[in-house]
Amino acid sequence: MDTRRQFLYACAATLALAGAAQAQTGYPDRPVKLVVPFAPGGSTDLAARLIAEFAGRELGQPIVVENRAGAGGSLGMELVAKSKADGYTLGMATVSTHGSNPAVYAGKLKYDPVKDFSPVTNVATTPSVFAVNPKVAASTMQQFIAQAQGNPGKYSFATPGTGSLGHANIEHFAALAKIQLLHVPYKGAGVAMNDALAGQVDAITDNLPSALPHIKAGRLRALAVLSEKRSPALPDVPTSGELGFPQMGGGGWFGIVAPAGTPAAVIAKLNQAIHKAMKHPEFARKLEESGATPIPGTPAEFSKQIEQAMARYQRVAQVANIQLD
Repeated sequence: MDTRRQFLYACAATLALAGAAQAQTGYPDRPVKLVVPFAPGGSTDLAARLIAEFAGRELGQPIVVENRAGAGGSLGMELVAKSKADGYTLGMATVSTHGSNPAVYAGKLKYDPVKDFSPVTNVATTPSVFAVNPKVAASTMQQFIAQAQGNPGKYSFATPGTGSLGHANIEHFAALAKIQLLHVPYKGAGVAMNDALAGQVDAITDNLPSALPHIKAGRLRALAVLSEKRSPALPDVPTSGELGFPQMGGGGWFGIVAPAGTPAAVIAKLNQAIHKAMKHPEFARKLEESGATPIPGTPAEFSKQIEQAMARYQRVAQVANIQLD
């Protein structure tokens, strides 16, 4: 009797596994949602729409971009973390949502950047650029620092929100340069950029893809690129290291995450589809023209990058004494 019962249990388990495998191989059978945790118009949104267009073709189902801005990207990531782990809700993870936010909002985030997500792949890395509105009478970073030192608190800077990459980068720079700047947080990179262009704020640090068109058009003046090497898109703009601030490091990155517990077969299929999309000449051209560098990788490699970003921005938050507004 026990042997027969064991046999029946084994058959039931086999059928269950077969059913699960069949369901996974049929993925996706409906549209996939890709949550961008920032307002439309920023670098993250740009990268997400490229992924939606080209990876959607590979998957055979539409990828629908949904912008959920707020709290420096935290609201959108919270939505992804709490979604069903079936591969139909994905999120655009960034160095803000998985690096600077955890450092600034330590103990206050409603998601764990490691435990609540299954990394799929990194997509691209891009340097950040420090730029000022042309009304600011500084053509070099040295001139800007000298003016700021002589006028503590006079110059303002826009960010997509407290805890964002832009916030962490400028506060870190201000601490290293021994200057005082006025932080003006916004609800997203697009609106922050709009006010920087209008001259409502003096300075902004943004990812190169979204800032580059405005710099080329003369609506912003780039003073430094936060990267180890000069950007081919801005060959005449010095790096932060050249200016004496090697601690500033690099800029941002964009990657795809799913809720924790998403089946490995689904993660593998998404990884494969996104990597195929990134090889498409048009995808690569648009990404590189924006100033970003594609960096596809395995889920394990992306997980390691997230952990490194968290460690780095914990140090930055301490050095810059970044506090919640």
